[in-house]
Amino acid sequence: MASGIDAADVKEIQHSESGPDVRECPDVAAAPPKLPRGARALKAGLCAMVVLCVLASVVHVLLVFLHVAPANTVSKRYGSQINAWVFPFFEQNWRLFAPDPESVNRQILARTARTDSDGSFEVSPWSDLTAVDGSAVERHVFPSHTAQNMLRRAWAGYADSHGGTDTARTERAVMMRTYLTNIAADRLAAQKGDTFDFVQLRVVTRPVAAPGSEAGTRPPKPSENRLLPWWKVTRHAE
Repeated sequence: MASGIDAADVKEIQHSESGPDVRECPDVAAAPPKLPRGARALKAGLCAMVVLCVLASVVHVLLVFLHVAPANTVSKRYGSQINAWVFPFFEQNWRLFAPDPESVNRQILARTARTDSDGSFEVSPWSDLTAVDGSAVERHVFPSHTAQNMLRRAWAGYADSHGGTDTARTERAVMMRTYLTNIAADRLAAQKGDTFDFVQLRVVTRPVAAPGSEAGTRPPKPSENRLLPWWKVTRHAE
């Protein structure tokens, strides 16, 4: 039986003139290694994007709130800036709480015209834009919000801002006319695929007939046929 301790089980400590050789352990609390420059730039960019998105959301909510809130000092002073942001894409109203159902059926038709090289004026047949929207909504479980409301709301905004005339007297009227023209031009370009320089709209308004027996006792109301002027558009290519 060995009474000593094996040399393999003992860590040998080296001595020098100044004392034992102590090996330094790495500092656990040392700073982590720095990220590469590209990673730091990407991280800073993501942080900046998050901050911008948050600021944009706050500004958007504030402007929409000022638009739907009762008239106050801020909304009166910055009304033009608020309207420029809200219309026509973020318009809000209170019809969710006080619905105003349609009492008429509107049919919006459009046609195009172009000037040929010889100076002749070529006009296309009428296209029923409302019928296209109706076919996109019927027999669809989840119809598109664009197909249901874009054209209808564009015409409502045009009619409200222009009244019974087609002369734009305010900045909002000019904006709504341009908005309606662009919608018609884009849809006609997608349908026809040819080139044109002008767009014209015709709106036929028919009253909704009374239900049941009341329909036979009331005289039918006349339909309204409103023909809008020709509007110049950016030439749509094939």
